[in-house]
Amino acid sequence: MKAALPGPDGKPVLLGEAAEPVPAEDELVVAVEAYSVNRGETLQLDGVLGRPRPDWRPGKDVAGRVVRAAADGSGPAVGTRVVAHPPAYGWAERVAVPTRSVAELPDSIDSVTAAALPLAGITALRLLRAAGPVAARRVLLTGASGGVGHYLTELAAASGAAVTAVSASPGRGARLLELGAVEVVTSAARARGPFEIVLESVGGPSLAAALARTAPGGLLVWFGQAGGAPVTLDFFDFFKGPAQARIAHFDYTASGADYGDDLAALVRLVAGGRLHPEIGSVRDWSRTADVIADLRGRRVRGNAVLTVG
Repeated sequence: MKAALPGPDGKPVLLGEAAEPVPAEDELVVAVEAYSVNRGETLQLDGVLGRPRPDWRPGKDVAGRVVRAAADGSGPAVGTRVVAHPPAYGWAERVAVPTRSVAELPDSIDSVTAAALPLAGITALRLLRAAGPVAARRVLLTGASGGVGHYLTELAAASGAAVTAVSASPGRGARLLELGAVEVVTSAARARGPFEIVLESVGGPSLAAALARTAPGGLLVWFGQAGGAPVTLDFFDFFKGPAQARIAHFDYTASGADYGDDLAALVRLVAGGRLHPEIGSVRDWSRTADVIADLRGRRVRGNAVLTVG
């Protein structure tokens, strides 16, 4: 079968031949119709997150149709339209996925829309759980113009939070106001605190500025370092405002590798008109390398989706 294969030493991803998936007893096989590219996958390709094993291929967000049901009888039947979150290998014509990481799709949600849901949507849901109740609380969200940020903004605002979103580009941040943000600023340093909850994904000086705007006893959840710069914090800065504030590291996988329930919740929200995936780029999968370059250059608002024809 055809698959998007990572080139050696950071070379562009190219279409080539790969072995057919061999599913485990609790895995089904999906014929992929669309997949999403995430910034974390570009970091893996760059080696920032450590070199994957030699046979590794990217692909954690897919939508398509079941062509082989799980041998243990779990999961949807052959022919069912699904959205899925495999551990990897999804940038291909077919991929094996654990049935616990699959949700069925209604006819009202097309594959392009569905492919934008898994990693970004699951991360947003689990971040909000980590943050705790957000109703009537002031929330600061950095790096808000990516896929996770759009979902977080809409979900938090719908829950009653007053969200201040940070987007370095005003144009990229305009959609966040439509999704419920009360304000969009170009840096954490320009945000008017204090904030009971801070969701920080940029790192470097952004985290320090966000912490300075955290309310006493507030919570800063650190879920990324998209800016690439390491963070330097001064212990004594906590005495200048955010006394007894907490910093929590966040990894969406830490709360379990069963993603089906979260995927089903995202599907229900989209089908009910309560969640609106922001898809900034849709291209044929032969353009995967171009999309990766655009993501690295921060030229995509929301999610980037590739269609498999």
